[in-house]
Amino acid sequence: MTVARNVWGFIETRDHRLMRRVNRWRAPRWIRIWMIVATRCGDGWLWYALGGILLARGGPSRFIAVGSAALAVGTGICVFKLLKHASHRPRPCQLERHCWSTMLPPDQFSFPSGHSITAFAIALCIGGFYPQLFDFLIVAAICIAASRIILGMHFLSDVIAGSAIGAALGYWCFRLFV
Repeated sequence: MTVARNVWGFIETRDHRLMRRVNRWRAPRWIRIWMIVATRCGDGWLWYALGGILLARGGPSRFIAVGSAALAVGTGICVFKLLKHASHRPRPCQLERHCWSTMLPPDQFSFPSGHSITAFAIALCIGGFYPQLFDFLIVAAICIAASRIILGMHFLSDVIAGSAIGAALGYWCFRLFV
């Protein structure tokens, strides 16, 4: 128990140090816009548009690809809801005011990042079915995950955990249907 507490203390100390640095950083305007757009795309708009395009023009594997991505995302939502309510970890923006971001969080708890789970689940799943989209999807997932830290919505460990969960679910659902 002591080892786990020490490890968690180590992670939390570094998370809080990074949070204070990010919250006080006056990012250039283009980075602010980029991060807000990335987070808004991660709210679902990018994924709905991608799903619609794939269903309309995705070739013979379109239904399996979109269905497996939907399974990965649905499973990810269940996992992140369970973990958020179990962890009760407050968000960075609840602990310390951000210097320029005034976005409101979608819910009360921080761990893990649901945006990161969804982004990486879709990136790996759809990227498996459509390798020509893989690079774009990974870059989009990384931008969405980074935006959650830069905007003060999540700690680094929330995003890393969410990204790992999402990547595992995306890969698993891709392999399940191939």
